[in-house]
Amino acid sequence: MSKTKKILALALSAAMALSLLAGCGGGDKPAGGSNAGNPSSAGTPTGGGETGRVYWLNFKPELDETAQALAKTYTDKTGVPVQVITAASGTYQQTLTAEMDKSAPPTLFNIGNSAGVADWGEYAMDLTGTAIANELNTDAYNLYDDAGKLVSIGYCYECYGIIVNPDLVTKAGHSMDEIKDFASLKAVVEDIHANAATLGFDAFTSCDMDDSSSWRFTGHMANLEYYYEQEGTTWTECPATISGKYLDNFKNLYDLCINNSLTAPTDLATGGHDAGQEFKDGKAAFTVQGSWEYANYVASVPNATMIPYYCGVSGEDKAGLNCGTENCWAVNANVSEADQKATIDFMVWLVSDPDASAKMVEQLGVLPYKNAPESANGFLSDAAEYTANGCYVMNWATNYQPNVDEYRRGLVAALNQYNADQSAANWDQFRIAFVDGWAAQYNAVNG
Repeated sequence: MSKTKKILALALSAAMALSLLAGCGGGDKPAGGSNAGNPSSAGTPTGGGETGRVYWLNFKPELDETAQALAKTYTDKTGVPVQVITAASGTYQQTLTAEMDKSAPPTLFNIGNSAGVADWGEYAMDLTGTAIANELNTDAYNLYDDAGKLVSIGYCYECYGIIVNPDLVTKAGHSMDEIKDFASLKAVVEDIHANAATLGFDAFTSCDMDDSSSWRFTGHMANLEYYYEQEGTTWTECPATISGKYLDNFKNLYDLCINNSLTAPTDLATGGHDAGQEFKDGKAAFTVQGSWEYANYVASVPNATMIPYYCGVSGEDKAGLNCGTENCWAVNANVSEADQKATIDFMVWLVSDPDASAKMVEQLGVLPYKNAPESANGFLSDAAEYTANGCYVMNWATNYQPNVDEYRRGLVAALNQYNADQSAANWDQFRIAFVDGWAAQYNAVNG
């Protein structure tokens, strides 16, 4: 086994130990990337006769181009019609609801947490003992219902944190070795921002609050508060209330991002800035993103690396990255047996065919399947290296956000108010949205 694979195995083992059957109501949200696909204009897949058909309602916008190409290749090879429709970022639950009502509904769709199991589990066939389940090399990412039915299976493993261009950090007169905690990160970031005009680049990319970007903060960065609030345990179900004990730590990092950025905080509400392109163009040394962007970034920033969410908590010099998944495949129980078989055959091909699985790994990083190739995703290697060095993995506690879309909308509204005027009163309003909003949305779902 190569060194890279051994390190990745360590990270995967740690993540498995911390994996969540997460969520407690509301819809899922795509992990990241730009909008891709428009179901309303893509049409409805047509039937495939006795050979069956495949209609994959894709959860990950950044996978769309690869998924479309693989679908065409599979159809050319087998004659089985495969259509991929990708929901735009932040719209998966609405799109799934609409598409499931059609005469030719999705045969393959995403159920990514226990909220999804509650909402959509009855639409999912039991994957126990199927050909695709037999391809798995772990069951750590599988989701079951209360009766033990295997509702959905993980198809990739991811991590997120702060992505850095080390070359720009060096150009600014610093080194990556300096950054070990929040205080050292803050010193480097503020120095770069103070000298941005001379350097020709700033510290952070834009931190927009529109739908294409706000999830990076209200979903992913919020995870640091939830993770630390667990205080050494891991949630096994959605708590009815949270304390917000570590919100000041969230504020530390959030303030650092918005106040040392290419775009002023007062200009974040309407969006319109492409943070990914800013990073690739070398306009900023830091951005907040995940491993799914590695293939997108590496050509422009080959030395890009990922560091933890340093935020000022005690002992964070041993922090690692946020690792987990919300990407799980389910097969529609209500389509024909021919469609189900065609769909499972297609899934097996995606994760076992040498060329197809290589393309999937290139985009997704790690596939938890025994015949998938080794990952070359540098950000996942970063996650594995932190784990190998004894750092703790920050599990995806954010997956527990109740009634997630409504909850995050409340966070965005409060952050927009705070961004416009960073007063203590406005931060208190965000604290109310964060803590009281959690309880309100929990009650809205659970009564």
